[in-house]
Order: sequence, then C-alpha cells, then structure tokens
Amino acid sequence: MATITEAYVDSLAPNAGAIKNGRELVKKNSFPLLHETDDGTLLFGECKGSGKDPYRCSVDFATEGNPVFRCSCPSRQFPCKHTLGLLYARALGKAFTTAAIPQEIADKRDKAEKREEKKKDAAAEPDDSAKPKRKVNKSALVKKIAVQLDGLGILEKLVLQLTQSGLGSVDKKTLQMLEEQDKQLGNHYIPGAQAGLRAFVIIMQPEKDRETVYSAAMEQLLALKALTKKGKAYLEQRAADPDSPMDIDTNLEELLGHAWQLAELREHGRVQKDAKLLQLAFMSYTDEARGEFADTGWWIDLNSGHIRVTRHLRPFRAARAMREEDTFQAVVKTEELFIYPGDLNQRVRWENATFREPGATDYAAIKLLAAASFPDVIKQVKNVIKNPLADKNPVMLVAFQSIEQFDEKVILRDASGKQLQLEDFEENGRQTTTLLSLLREEELKNQAALVMFRHHLDDNHLSAQLMSIVTGSRIIRLLY
Repeated sequence: MATITEAYVDSLAPNAGAIKNGRELVKKNSFPLLHETDDGTLLFGECKGSGKDPYRCSVDFATEGNPVFRCSCPSRQFPCKHTLGLLYARALGKAFTTAAIPQEIADKRDKAEKREEKKKDAAAEPDDSAKPKRKVNKSALVKKIAVQLDGLGILEKLVLQLTQSGLGSVDKKTLQMLEEQDKQLGNHYIPGAQAGLRAFVIIMQPEKDRETVYSAAMEQLLALKALTKKGKAYLEQRAADPDSPMDIDTNLEELLGHAWQLAELREHGRVQKDAKLLQLAFMSYTDEARGEFADTGWWIDLNSGHIRVTRHLRPFRAARAMREEDTFQAVVKTEELFIYPGDLNQRVRWENATFREPGATDYAAIKLLAAASFPDVIKQVKNVIKNPLADKNPVMLVAFQSIEQFDEKVILRDASGKQLQLEDFEENGRQTTTLLSLLREEELKNQAALVMFRHHLDDNHLSAQLMSIVTGSRIIRLLY
C-alpha cells in the first residue's frame, strides 16, 4: 500500500471543496469506527451522516497504485468526502484497529480478481508479433479523410485571404465571418485546426489594442498555414494508402484533432517500462479557443532526465463534474508510462502507480540531470521553436551557478559565465522573478532551475521564465 500522506490524499480529491469537507470530517471526529486489515491493504470504517445510520466507507488497496473507493452514501462525487476523510484520518495519525475484511468486500475482491484473470488469459499470446493489430475500416477512413481535407481547404483559403489583405483590414465584420466559418469547421473532424482559427479570432477581438497583438496574430496565422499545408499532405497520403501508418513521431495527428487512446499508444510501442517521475511545476489555465480548462504538470523522468508533461483537460460544459488536478509532491512509480507523440516535452499518462515521498537522493539526481551549458540549451530550444507547429513554450531543466539581479534585469549564469535573462510572461499572468527576494542566498547559487522559453516574433528575441528551483533538499515552486 502506498504511503498515505496529506498530499497524496489531496491528489485523489476531485476538487478543493472535497479536500476541505474530507478534512472537516476528521476534525469533527465523525468516524466512530476506523479499521484496517492485517496486511494493511484495506481501510474501512463508519462515518456519521445526516441520517440516523452512519455511512460505511472503505478504501481498498488490493491492486497497488489503483485504490478502489466504496461508500454507502448517495453522493455522485467520486471519491466522496467520506472515503477521503477515511484517508485523511490515516494521514493525520488517527488510530485504526485491526479487523477482518468484511465479507461483502471480500466477495467484490474475488469477482475483481476473476475479471482480471480473464483479461490476462484473453490477452495472452506466444509473443508480441502474434497479437492481432487493430482493424481499420478503410472505407470509413477514406470518407472521413475526404471531409477533413475539405475542412482544411476552407481553412487554407481563409488564411490566404487574411494574409493577402493584411491584419489591418480585419474588422468586426471580418471577425463575425471567421466565427461563422469556425463553426462550420466543426463538421469536418478537425477540432485542432478549428481551435487554431478560434484562437486567431480571440487574439484579434475588437476591444484589444491591435498594435500590441499583431505579432501574436501573425504567429497564429503562420501556425495555421503550416497546419493546413502539412495536414493536407499527410491526409492525402493516407487517403491514397489507407494501410499506411499513422504519424507517431510528431504532434500532427493531435493538432488535427486525433485523441490518442492508450491501446493505440501501446500498439505503436509508445510505452516506457518502470518509469519514475517527480513533478517540478504545475499550472492550471483556461484555454478559451478549445473551451476547456487545462491542469498541466511538468515532471522530470528520474531515469532519463526528460521533462514530461501531464495535461488534464476539463471542457467548460463538463468541468463541474470532473476532477480537478492539483500540485503533486510524491515520486510516481509506474510499470507503464504512455508517451504521446510530440517534440521536446512529450505528454504522458499512466493508469496505475505507486507513490513515495521524495528524498535527498532524488533532489541530488535531478541536479545531476540538469543541462550545464546554456548555449546548448538555447540551441536545442531554437531547433524546436523553428517549427511553427511545435510547442510555443518549451521547458528545460538547467544547472545554474547563480541568479543575479542588475537594475531591473534578472539573469541566470551557468558555470562558464554564460547568461540567460529571465522575464515574466504576460500570457501566464504570474510573476516569478519578484519571488526571488523571498529565498535564501544559498538557494540562488549552484542549483537547478526549471525554465520556460518563449520566442518573440516581432524582434526575434528568446526569453525565459523561471518556473521552479531544485535544491539539495526541496523543490521551490515559483510558477503555480
């Protein structure tokens, strides 16, 4: 069973309200009975509710890294505040008495084990090459691609029209026309391209100062132009040969709107075994163009040093019913890490995992994994951002000798004296350089820093924002 800490329980809660309510139950001594089994894999008890009978709740760790929550309450929230309260009781040191597993839960465990055995038997093959490949309905695929190509053709004409007429000609009437075209693109199975056009409309909203947004608008047009060109070439090739493989090396499929399934990623070999990750930074933001909230975490792979990204997407219409992700403090160990196609900071997911508290050896390992040469880092970042379809804000872990301030400038300096100027990105809406004055002097020397980069098209300037600092004893999160 995973070590149960308050941070771990916080990570399981669907929202901040559930965290507060679960903690309150413990403070009010609402659990007259708290039990655990001999092997520690099951926590169960009773919690006082609004009725005369208490709610029976349990958290089952029979499958390590994948707890099962059960409660007799009528709440539709999952996990409910009662099961969270049970975990908070353990994390806060409440006494649990040893008791035999309830028969009802034993029966459910038995059924779950039989289901898993059937899955394993069904999946068993002599070797990987003998596993059947996913069957593709070629006729349906070709029809879908034809509709997608039609949509990209519409988008291509719009981009050409906007480029030829110039951004200065974009008025309220033009934006209304673009909004109507954007809605039509919703019928062409290219939600990524549709969101890209919507992003342009948002950038060019009438109430904004046009002079200040022209660079961002032009950057968006360049991205749309590249997407239509590469997207059309890719889809035309697949239409001509439906048996040709999907693009699993770049983010093109995702930009066109494909939602990768874990089974697909496994089939294409995009799985890393026995991964260990630790989150270095976290930020939630609103993506108006896509109509969703994005809970984004940046993690370091403790084996390879790669900076990975988790992105939990909550559509506006369903946000209230979905669990909201939050900062995560523990080291995540998972047997299977699914890696999405992409560039520098590839998105990852996992199904089951175990957790442990990070220690000095983890922080020391992170510092050793940090890139030591700023020129090498900048070269790698520039190779990424020169692709208009790549992530506009690549993130790198760098080793620095010092953080220094000159007048109003803040710089990172590497061991060879090379500098990296730090700024606060307006689009993030969060300042990090101002927080440096709160840190101790030793935390600003010979440490590692997680840094986000941004290329400014107007003056070809590359800037960086400090996200977090890793010392020998802790992670200092500045961007949150």
